[in-house]
Amino acid sequence: MNLFLFDIDGTLVSTGGAGIAALEAGLAEEFGIGGCIEKLTLSGRTDRAIATDLLRLSGLADSDENRSRLQEAYLRHLPSCLHRLRGRILPGVVELLERLRQRPNTMIGLLTGNIRHGARIKLGHFGLAEHFAFGGFGDRHLDRDEVAREALAAWQEHVGYNSSPQCIWVIGDTPHDITCARAIAARSVAVATGWHPREELANYRPDVLLDDLTRWAV
Repeated sequence: MNLFLFDIDGTLVSTGGAGIAALEAGLAEEFGIGGCIEKLTLSGRTDRAIATDLLRLSGLADSDENRSRLQEAYLRHLPSCLHRLRGRILPGVVELLERLRQRPNTMIGLLTGNIRHGARIKLGHFGLAEHFAFGGFGDRHLDRDEVAREALAAWQEHVGYNSSPQCIWVIGDTPHDITCARAIAARSVAVATGWHPREELANYRPDVLLDDLTRWAV
């Protein structure tokens, strides 16, 4: 069994900044605060880690209540932000997913910093949700390596037995995607369709480095 685990933002789709816009709108709506997000590092991080830093920078307690308020407001705004900012599916994605679905002994999942429901909204907006039945998400974890381990456990639960796939590929656009692949003994595919240029990604020594997913003859 071969397992392919995909990041979302910058790898499968470009949302045009919809996630950031929804987070800004949610923070303003719930707490009356703005102007903090530009101080954060967002690329490749989990939504839980981003929320923790955002609450701290806003002078708010990193409590379950505040995280829940921020998350619910973010999810309320996300659909309208996706519609307004008109992102796109990135090159080669649809063709690659269809090709992998037709291959025997192959499964496709997610390994994303997005919270589960946010991932579902984004993928549903772009018509890609049907490809992904399981994955690891950023609801609980601060560290992306833990998301990778969650994705692998979700695969085992999905197939119904405790085993390891013969080959695991992690496909993403950030250095975090490359390093978290190593945490689960996976091969990494770095694609320069997000915020990080090809030269920067090359420094992390991915197994495969691509300009976009049209060029991956998997």
